[in-house]
Amino acid sequence: MTATARRSRATGARLAPAVRRRQILDAAIEYFSEAGFGVQTRELTRRIGVTQPLLYRYFPSKQALIEAVFEEVFLSRLDARWIERLRDRSLPLRDRLIRFYLQYAQTTYRPQWLRIYMYAGLAGEGFNRAYVALVRRRLLAPMCEELRAELLPPGSPAHARAPSAREIEFVWNLHGSMFYWAVRHHIFGVRPTVRYETRTADAVDLFLAGAEKHYAQIAGARG
Repeated sequence: MTATARRSRATGARLAPAVRRRQILDAAIEYFSEAGFGVQTRELTRRIGVTQPLLYRYFPSKQALIEAVFEEVFLSRLDARWIERLRDRSLPLRDRLIRFYLQYAQTTYRPQWLRIYMYAGLAGEGFNRAYVALVRRRLLAPMCEELRAELLPPGSPAHARAPSAREIEFVWNLHGSMFYWAVRHHIFGVRPTVRYETRTADAVDLFLAGAEKHYAQIAGARG
C-alpha cells in the first residue's frame, strides 16, 4: 500500500480526484514493475487500499490503466529539449551525443522503467513497438541528420532525403548498446565496473570512428 493510501486510511480523509488518480497510477506503476501485466485488478486494489468500483471510476478498464502507465512511464519522459540540444551545432557532435545519453539515461534507464518495458514486451501489449517507433522518429532520425551534417559534403543528395532504413539501423547500434548496459545493470544485477560517463564516451567514440569511415557509403545506399 502506498504512503498516500496509508495516510488517507488512517485519517479517513477523502482525497481530491486528481490526488486519488495519481495515487492509483503511482501504485499501478510500482505493482506492474514488480509483478508484470498479468496481475488481476483486485490484487492492485487490495495493495492500494481502494475498492474496484473506485479504481474503475478513474480507469474504466485494466487496459485503460495500462495505457495510462505507458503514457506516464514512457511518453511523458521524452524531453523535446534533448533534440534541440542535439541539433546545437555550435558544439562538436561527440559532445552532443555524450550529453544526450547522459540526460536520456537519467530519465529512462531506471529499474522501474526497464522492468515495465520488459514485462510489456513479454505480455505482447504492443507498447514496446510503439515506443521503438517513437524512438526511431524522434531520436534516431535527428541523429542521422546530424551525422549527415557532420560527415557528408554540403551538396550531397542525401541531405534532401529522409534517413534510410540502413542509416537508422546504423544508429541503433549505438542506441542499443546503451540500452543493454542498463539491462545488465538493472535487470541482470551486474554491478558496473566502469563509470557510466566513461562507458558512454567510449561507446560514442567507437561509433563515430566507424561513422567517419562508413557513413557516407551508408547514407548513399538504399535499404
